[in-house]
Order: sequence, then C-alpha cells, then structure tokens
Amino acid sequence: MEKDILRDIIANKRMEVERQKAAVSLQTLLSLGGDRLERPTRSMREALASSPYGIIAEFKRKSPSKGWLHPRAEVADVVPAYEAGGASACSVLTDGKFFGGALGDLRKARHLANLPLLRKDFIIDTYQLFQAKVMGADAVLLIAAALTREECRVLTDTAHGLNLEVLLEIHSEKELDYVDESTDMLGVNNRHLGTFHTDVENSVRLADRLRGLGPLLVSESGIAHTDTVRQLREAGFQGFLIGETFMRTKNPGDTLAHFIGGLS
Repeated sequence: MEKDILRDIIANKRMEVERQKAAVSLQTLLSLGGDRLERPTRSMREALASSPYGIIAEFKRKSPSKGWLHPRAEVADVVPAYEAGGASACSVLTDGKFFGGALGDLRKARHLANLPLLRKDFIIDTYQLFQAKVMGADAVLLIAAALTREECRVLTDTAHGLNLEVLLEIHSEKELDYVDESTDMLGVNNRHLGTFHTDVENSVRLADRLRGLGPLLVSESGIAHTDTVRQLREAGFQGFLIGETFMRTKNPGDTLAHFIGGLS
C-alpha cells in the first residue's frame, strides 16, 4: 500500500502551527505587521490573465517526492532572476520539514521583487493567513484535499478580508464542489498529494469540466516542456506553476528565461 504523504504533512503542520501560535500570538503578530497589513495587493490573477506566458516560477529547495533539489538555494539569487527572466508570479514554499522553506524566504522575496507572491504551504488555520499577509504574500494556496468545504470557505473569506487572493487546488472532479463564486484561481495539481505520482494529463482531462466555472485556471506540477504549456493553454489554462524544472538547475532564473524563450 502506498503511504499517504499528505496525511503526515498535515499532522506535522497542525503541531507546527500550534507551536508558532504559542511563540507569537495573533495579537503580537498583528502589532508586528503594522502598515504591512494595509499593503496593496499585487493581483496574481490579473498578472496571469494579462501574460502571454503565465509562468508561476516556484522557489523551493526540496520536495517529499524528489528530495533535495537545490539545498543551498537563496531567495536573493533566485527570485529576482525569476522576475528578470519573465515570470508572471512567484510561488514561495514556506514549509520547512518537507520542502526546506521558511517564512523568512517569503519576507525576503517581498523585499527583492515586485512580482505577485504566492505563499505555498499547507494552510489549515487562519493564523497562517495573517502570517502570509505580514510577510508580504499577495495570494495563498488552499488545498481541497487538506480541508473540509467549511474550512475552505472560512479560510477563503478570511484571506479575502486581508486582500489576499486564493489559489484553490484540486486534484480530481470529486473536489469540484469546493469551487464557488469566491474562488479567484483554480489549480489542478497533476501530482497526487497522497502518493506524489505525477500525470500532466490530469489537467487536460479536467479542462472540459472547469472551463466556464469562473476562476482563472492554473496547472500545477510536472510541467517540464514548452509543448506541455501550449497544450494546456489550448485546453483553457492561463497559469502554469513550475518549480522542479527550474530549481534542479544551477541557475533557475536562467532556466526560466530559456523556457519562456521557447514559448515566444
């Protein structure tokens, strides 16, 4: 039987968030946030909709499925290079145990780039949304497989109250009932979060069911070739979240620029 990695990640995340809340209360977090809580949002949805490429370039050092990709990667080296290379937005992994990230990576990215920033983590508590806002995120990822519909609704409403956009991630049509008029962007994860098996055709299969729902469509994971982006764009997707393809190389920003050059 294949191990359900998502279950382990969420169990760890619950403990992690409780430790964070004990160390820094919400009231303290808000006081530390100051003017950053009123910071205007850079719309990730608008950036993707207006781009001929729609690449969301991801900063991550490792993953549960591939291990270490770029263990010594620094935000200062990668994120500005992503912006210079033509990324429409940047996804920053903030999970430490499984992805080698940190909240500090998001804060550094905000200081160094003008791109819309997505906090990519396993968000299960509204506290994490306030963290995201204070650290400079413009959007957050919510994963249907990790949440009940009611939890997803509460988190979405709270995010919107903070002027954060939401990228709702699904893996199959069984999760379509999570989608409603409040969904800004809808991501199809081509990587199964239980087994981490990847199949880009998952986005193509779901495309007919998703078009016309309202949210901007994003395909996530397993995208390594420009032809795949073209195929997905024809199917109705406008955003393409790519991490491993860039981060496993010595210079992720240069790899991104070459990739976008192949789309021109």
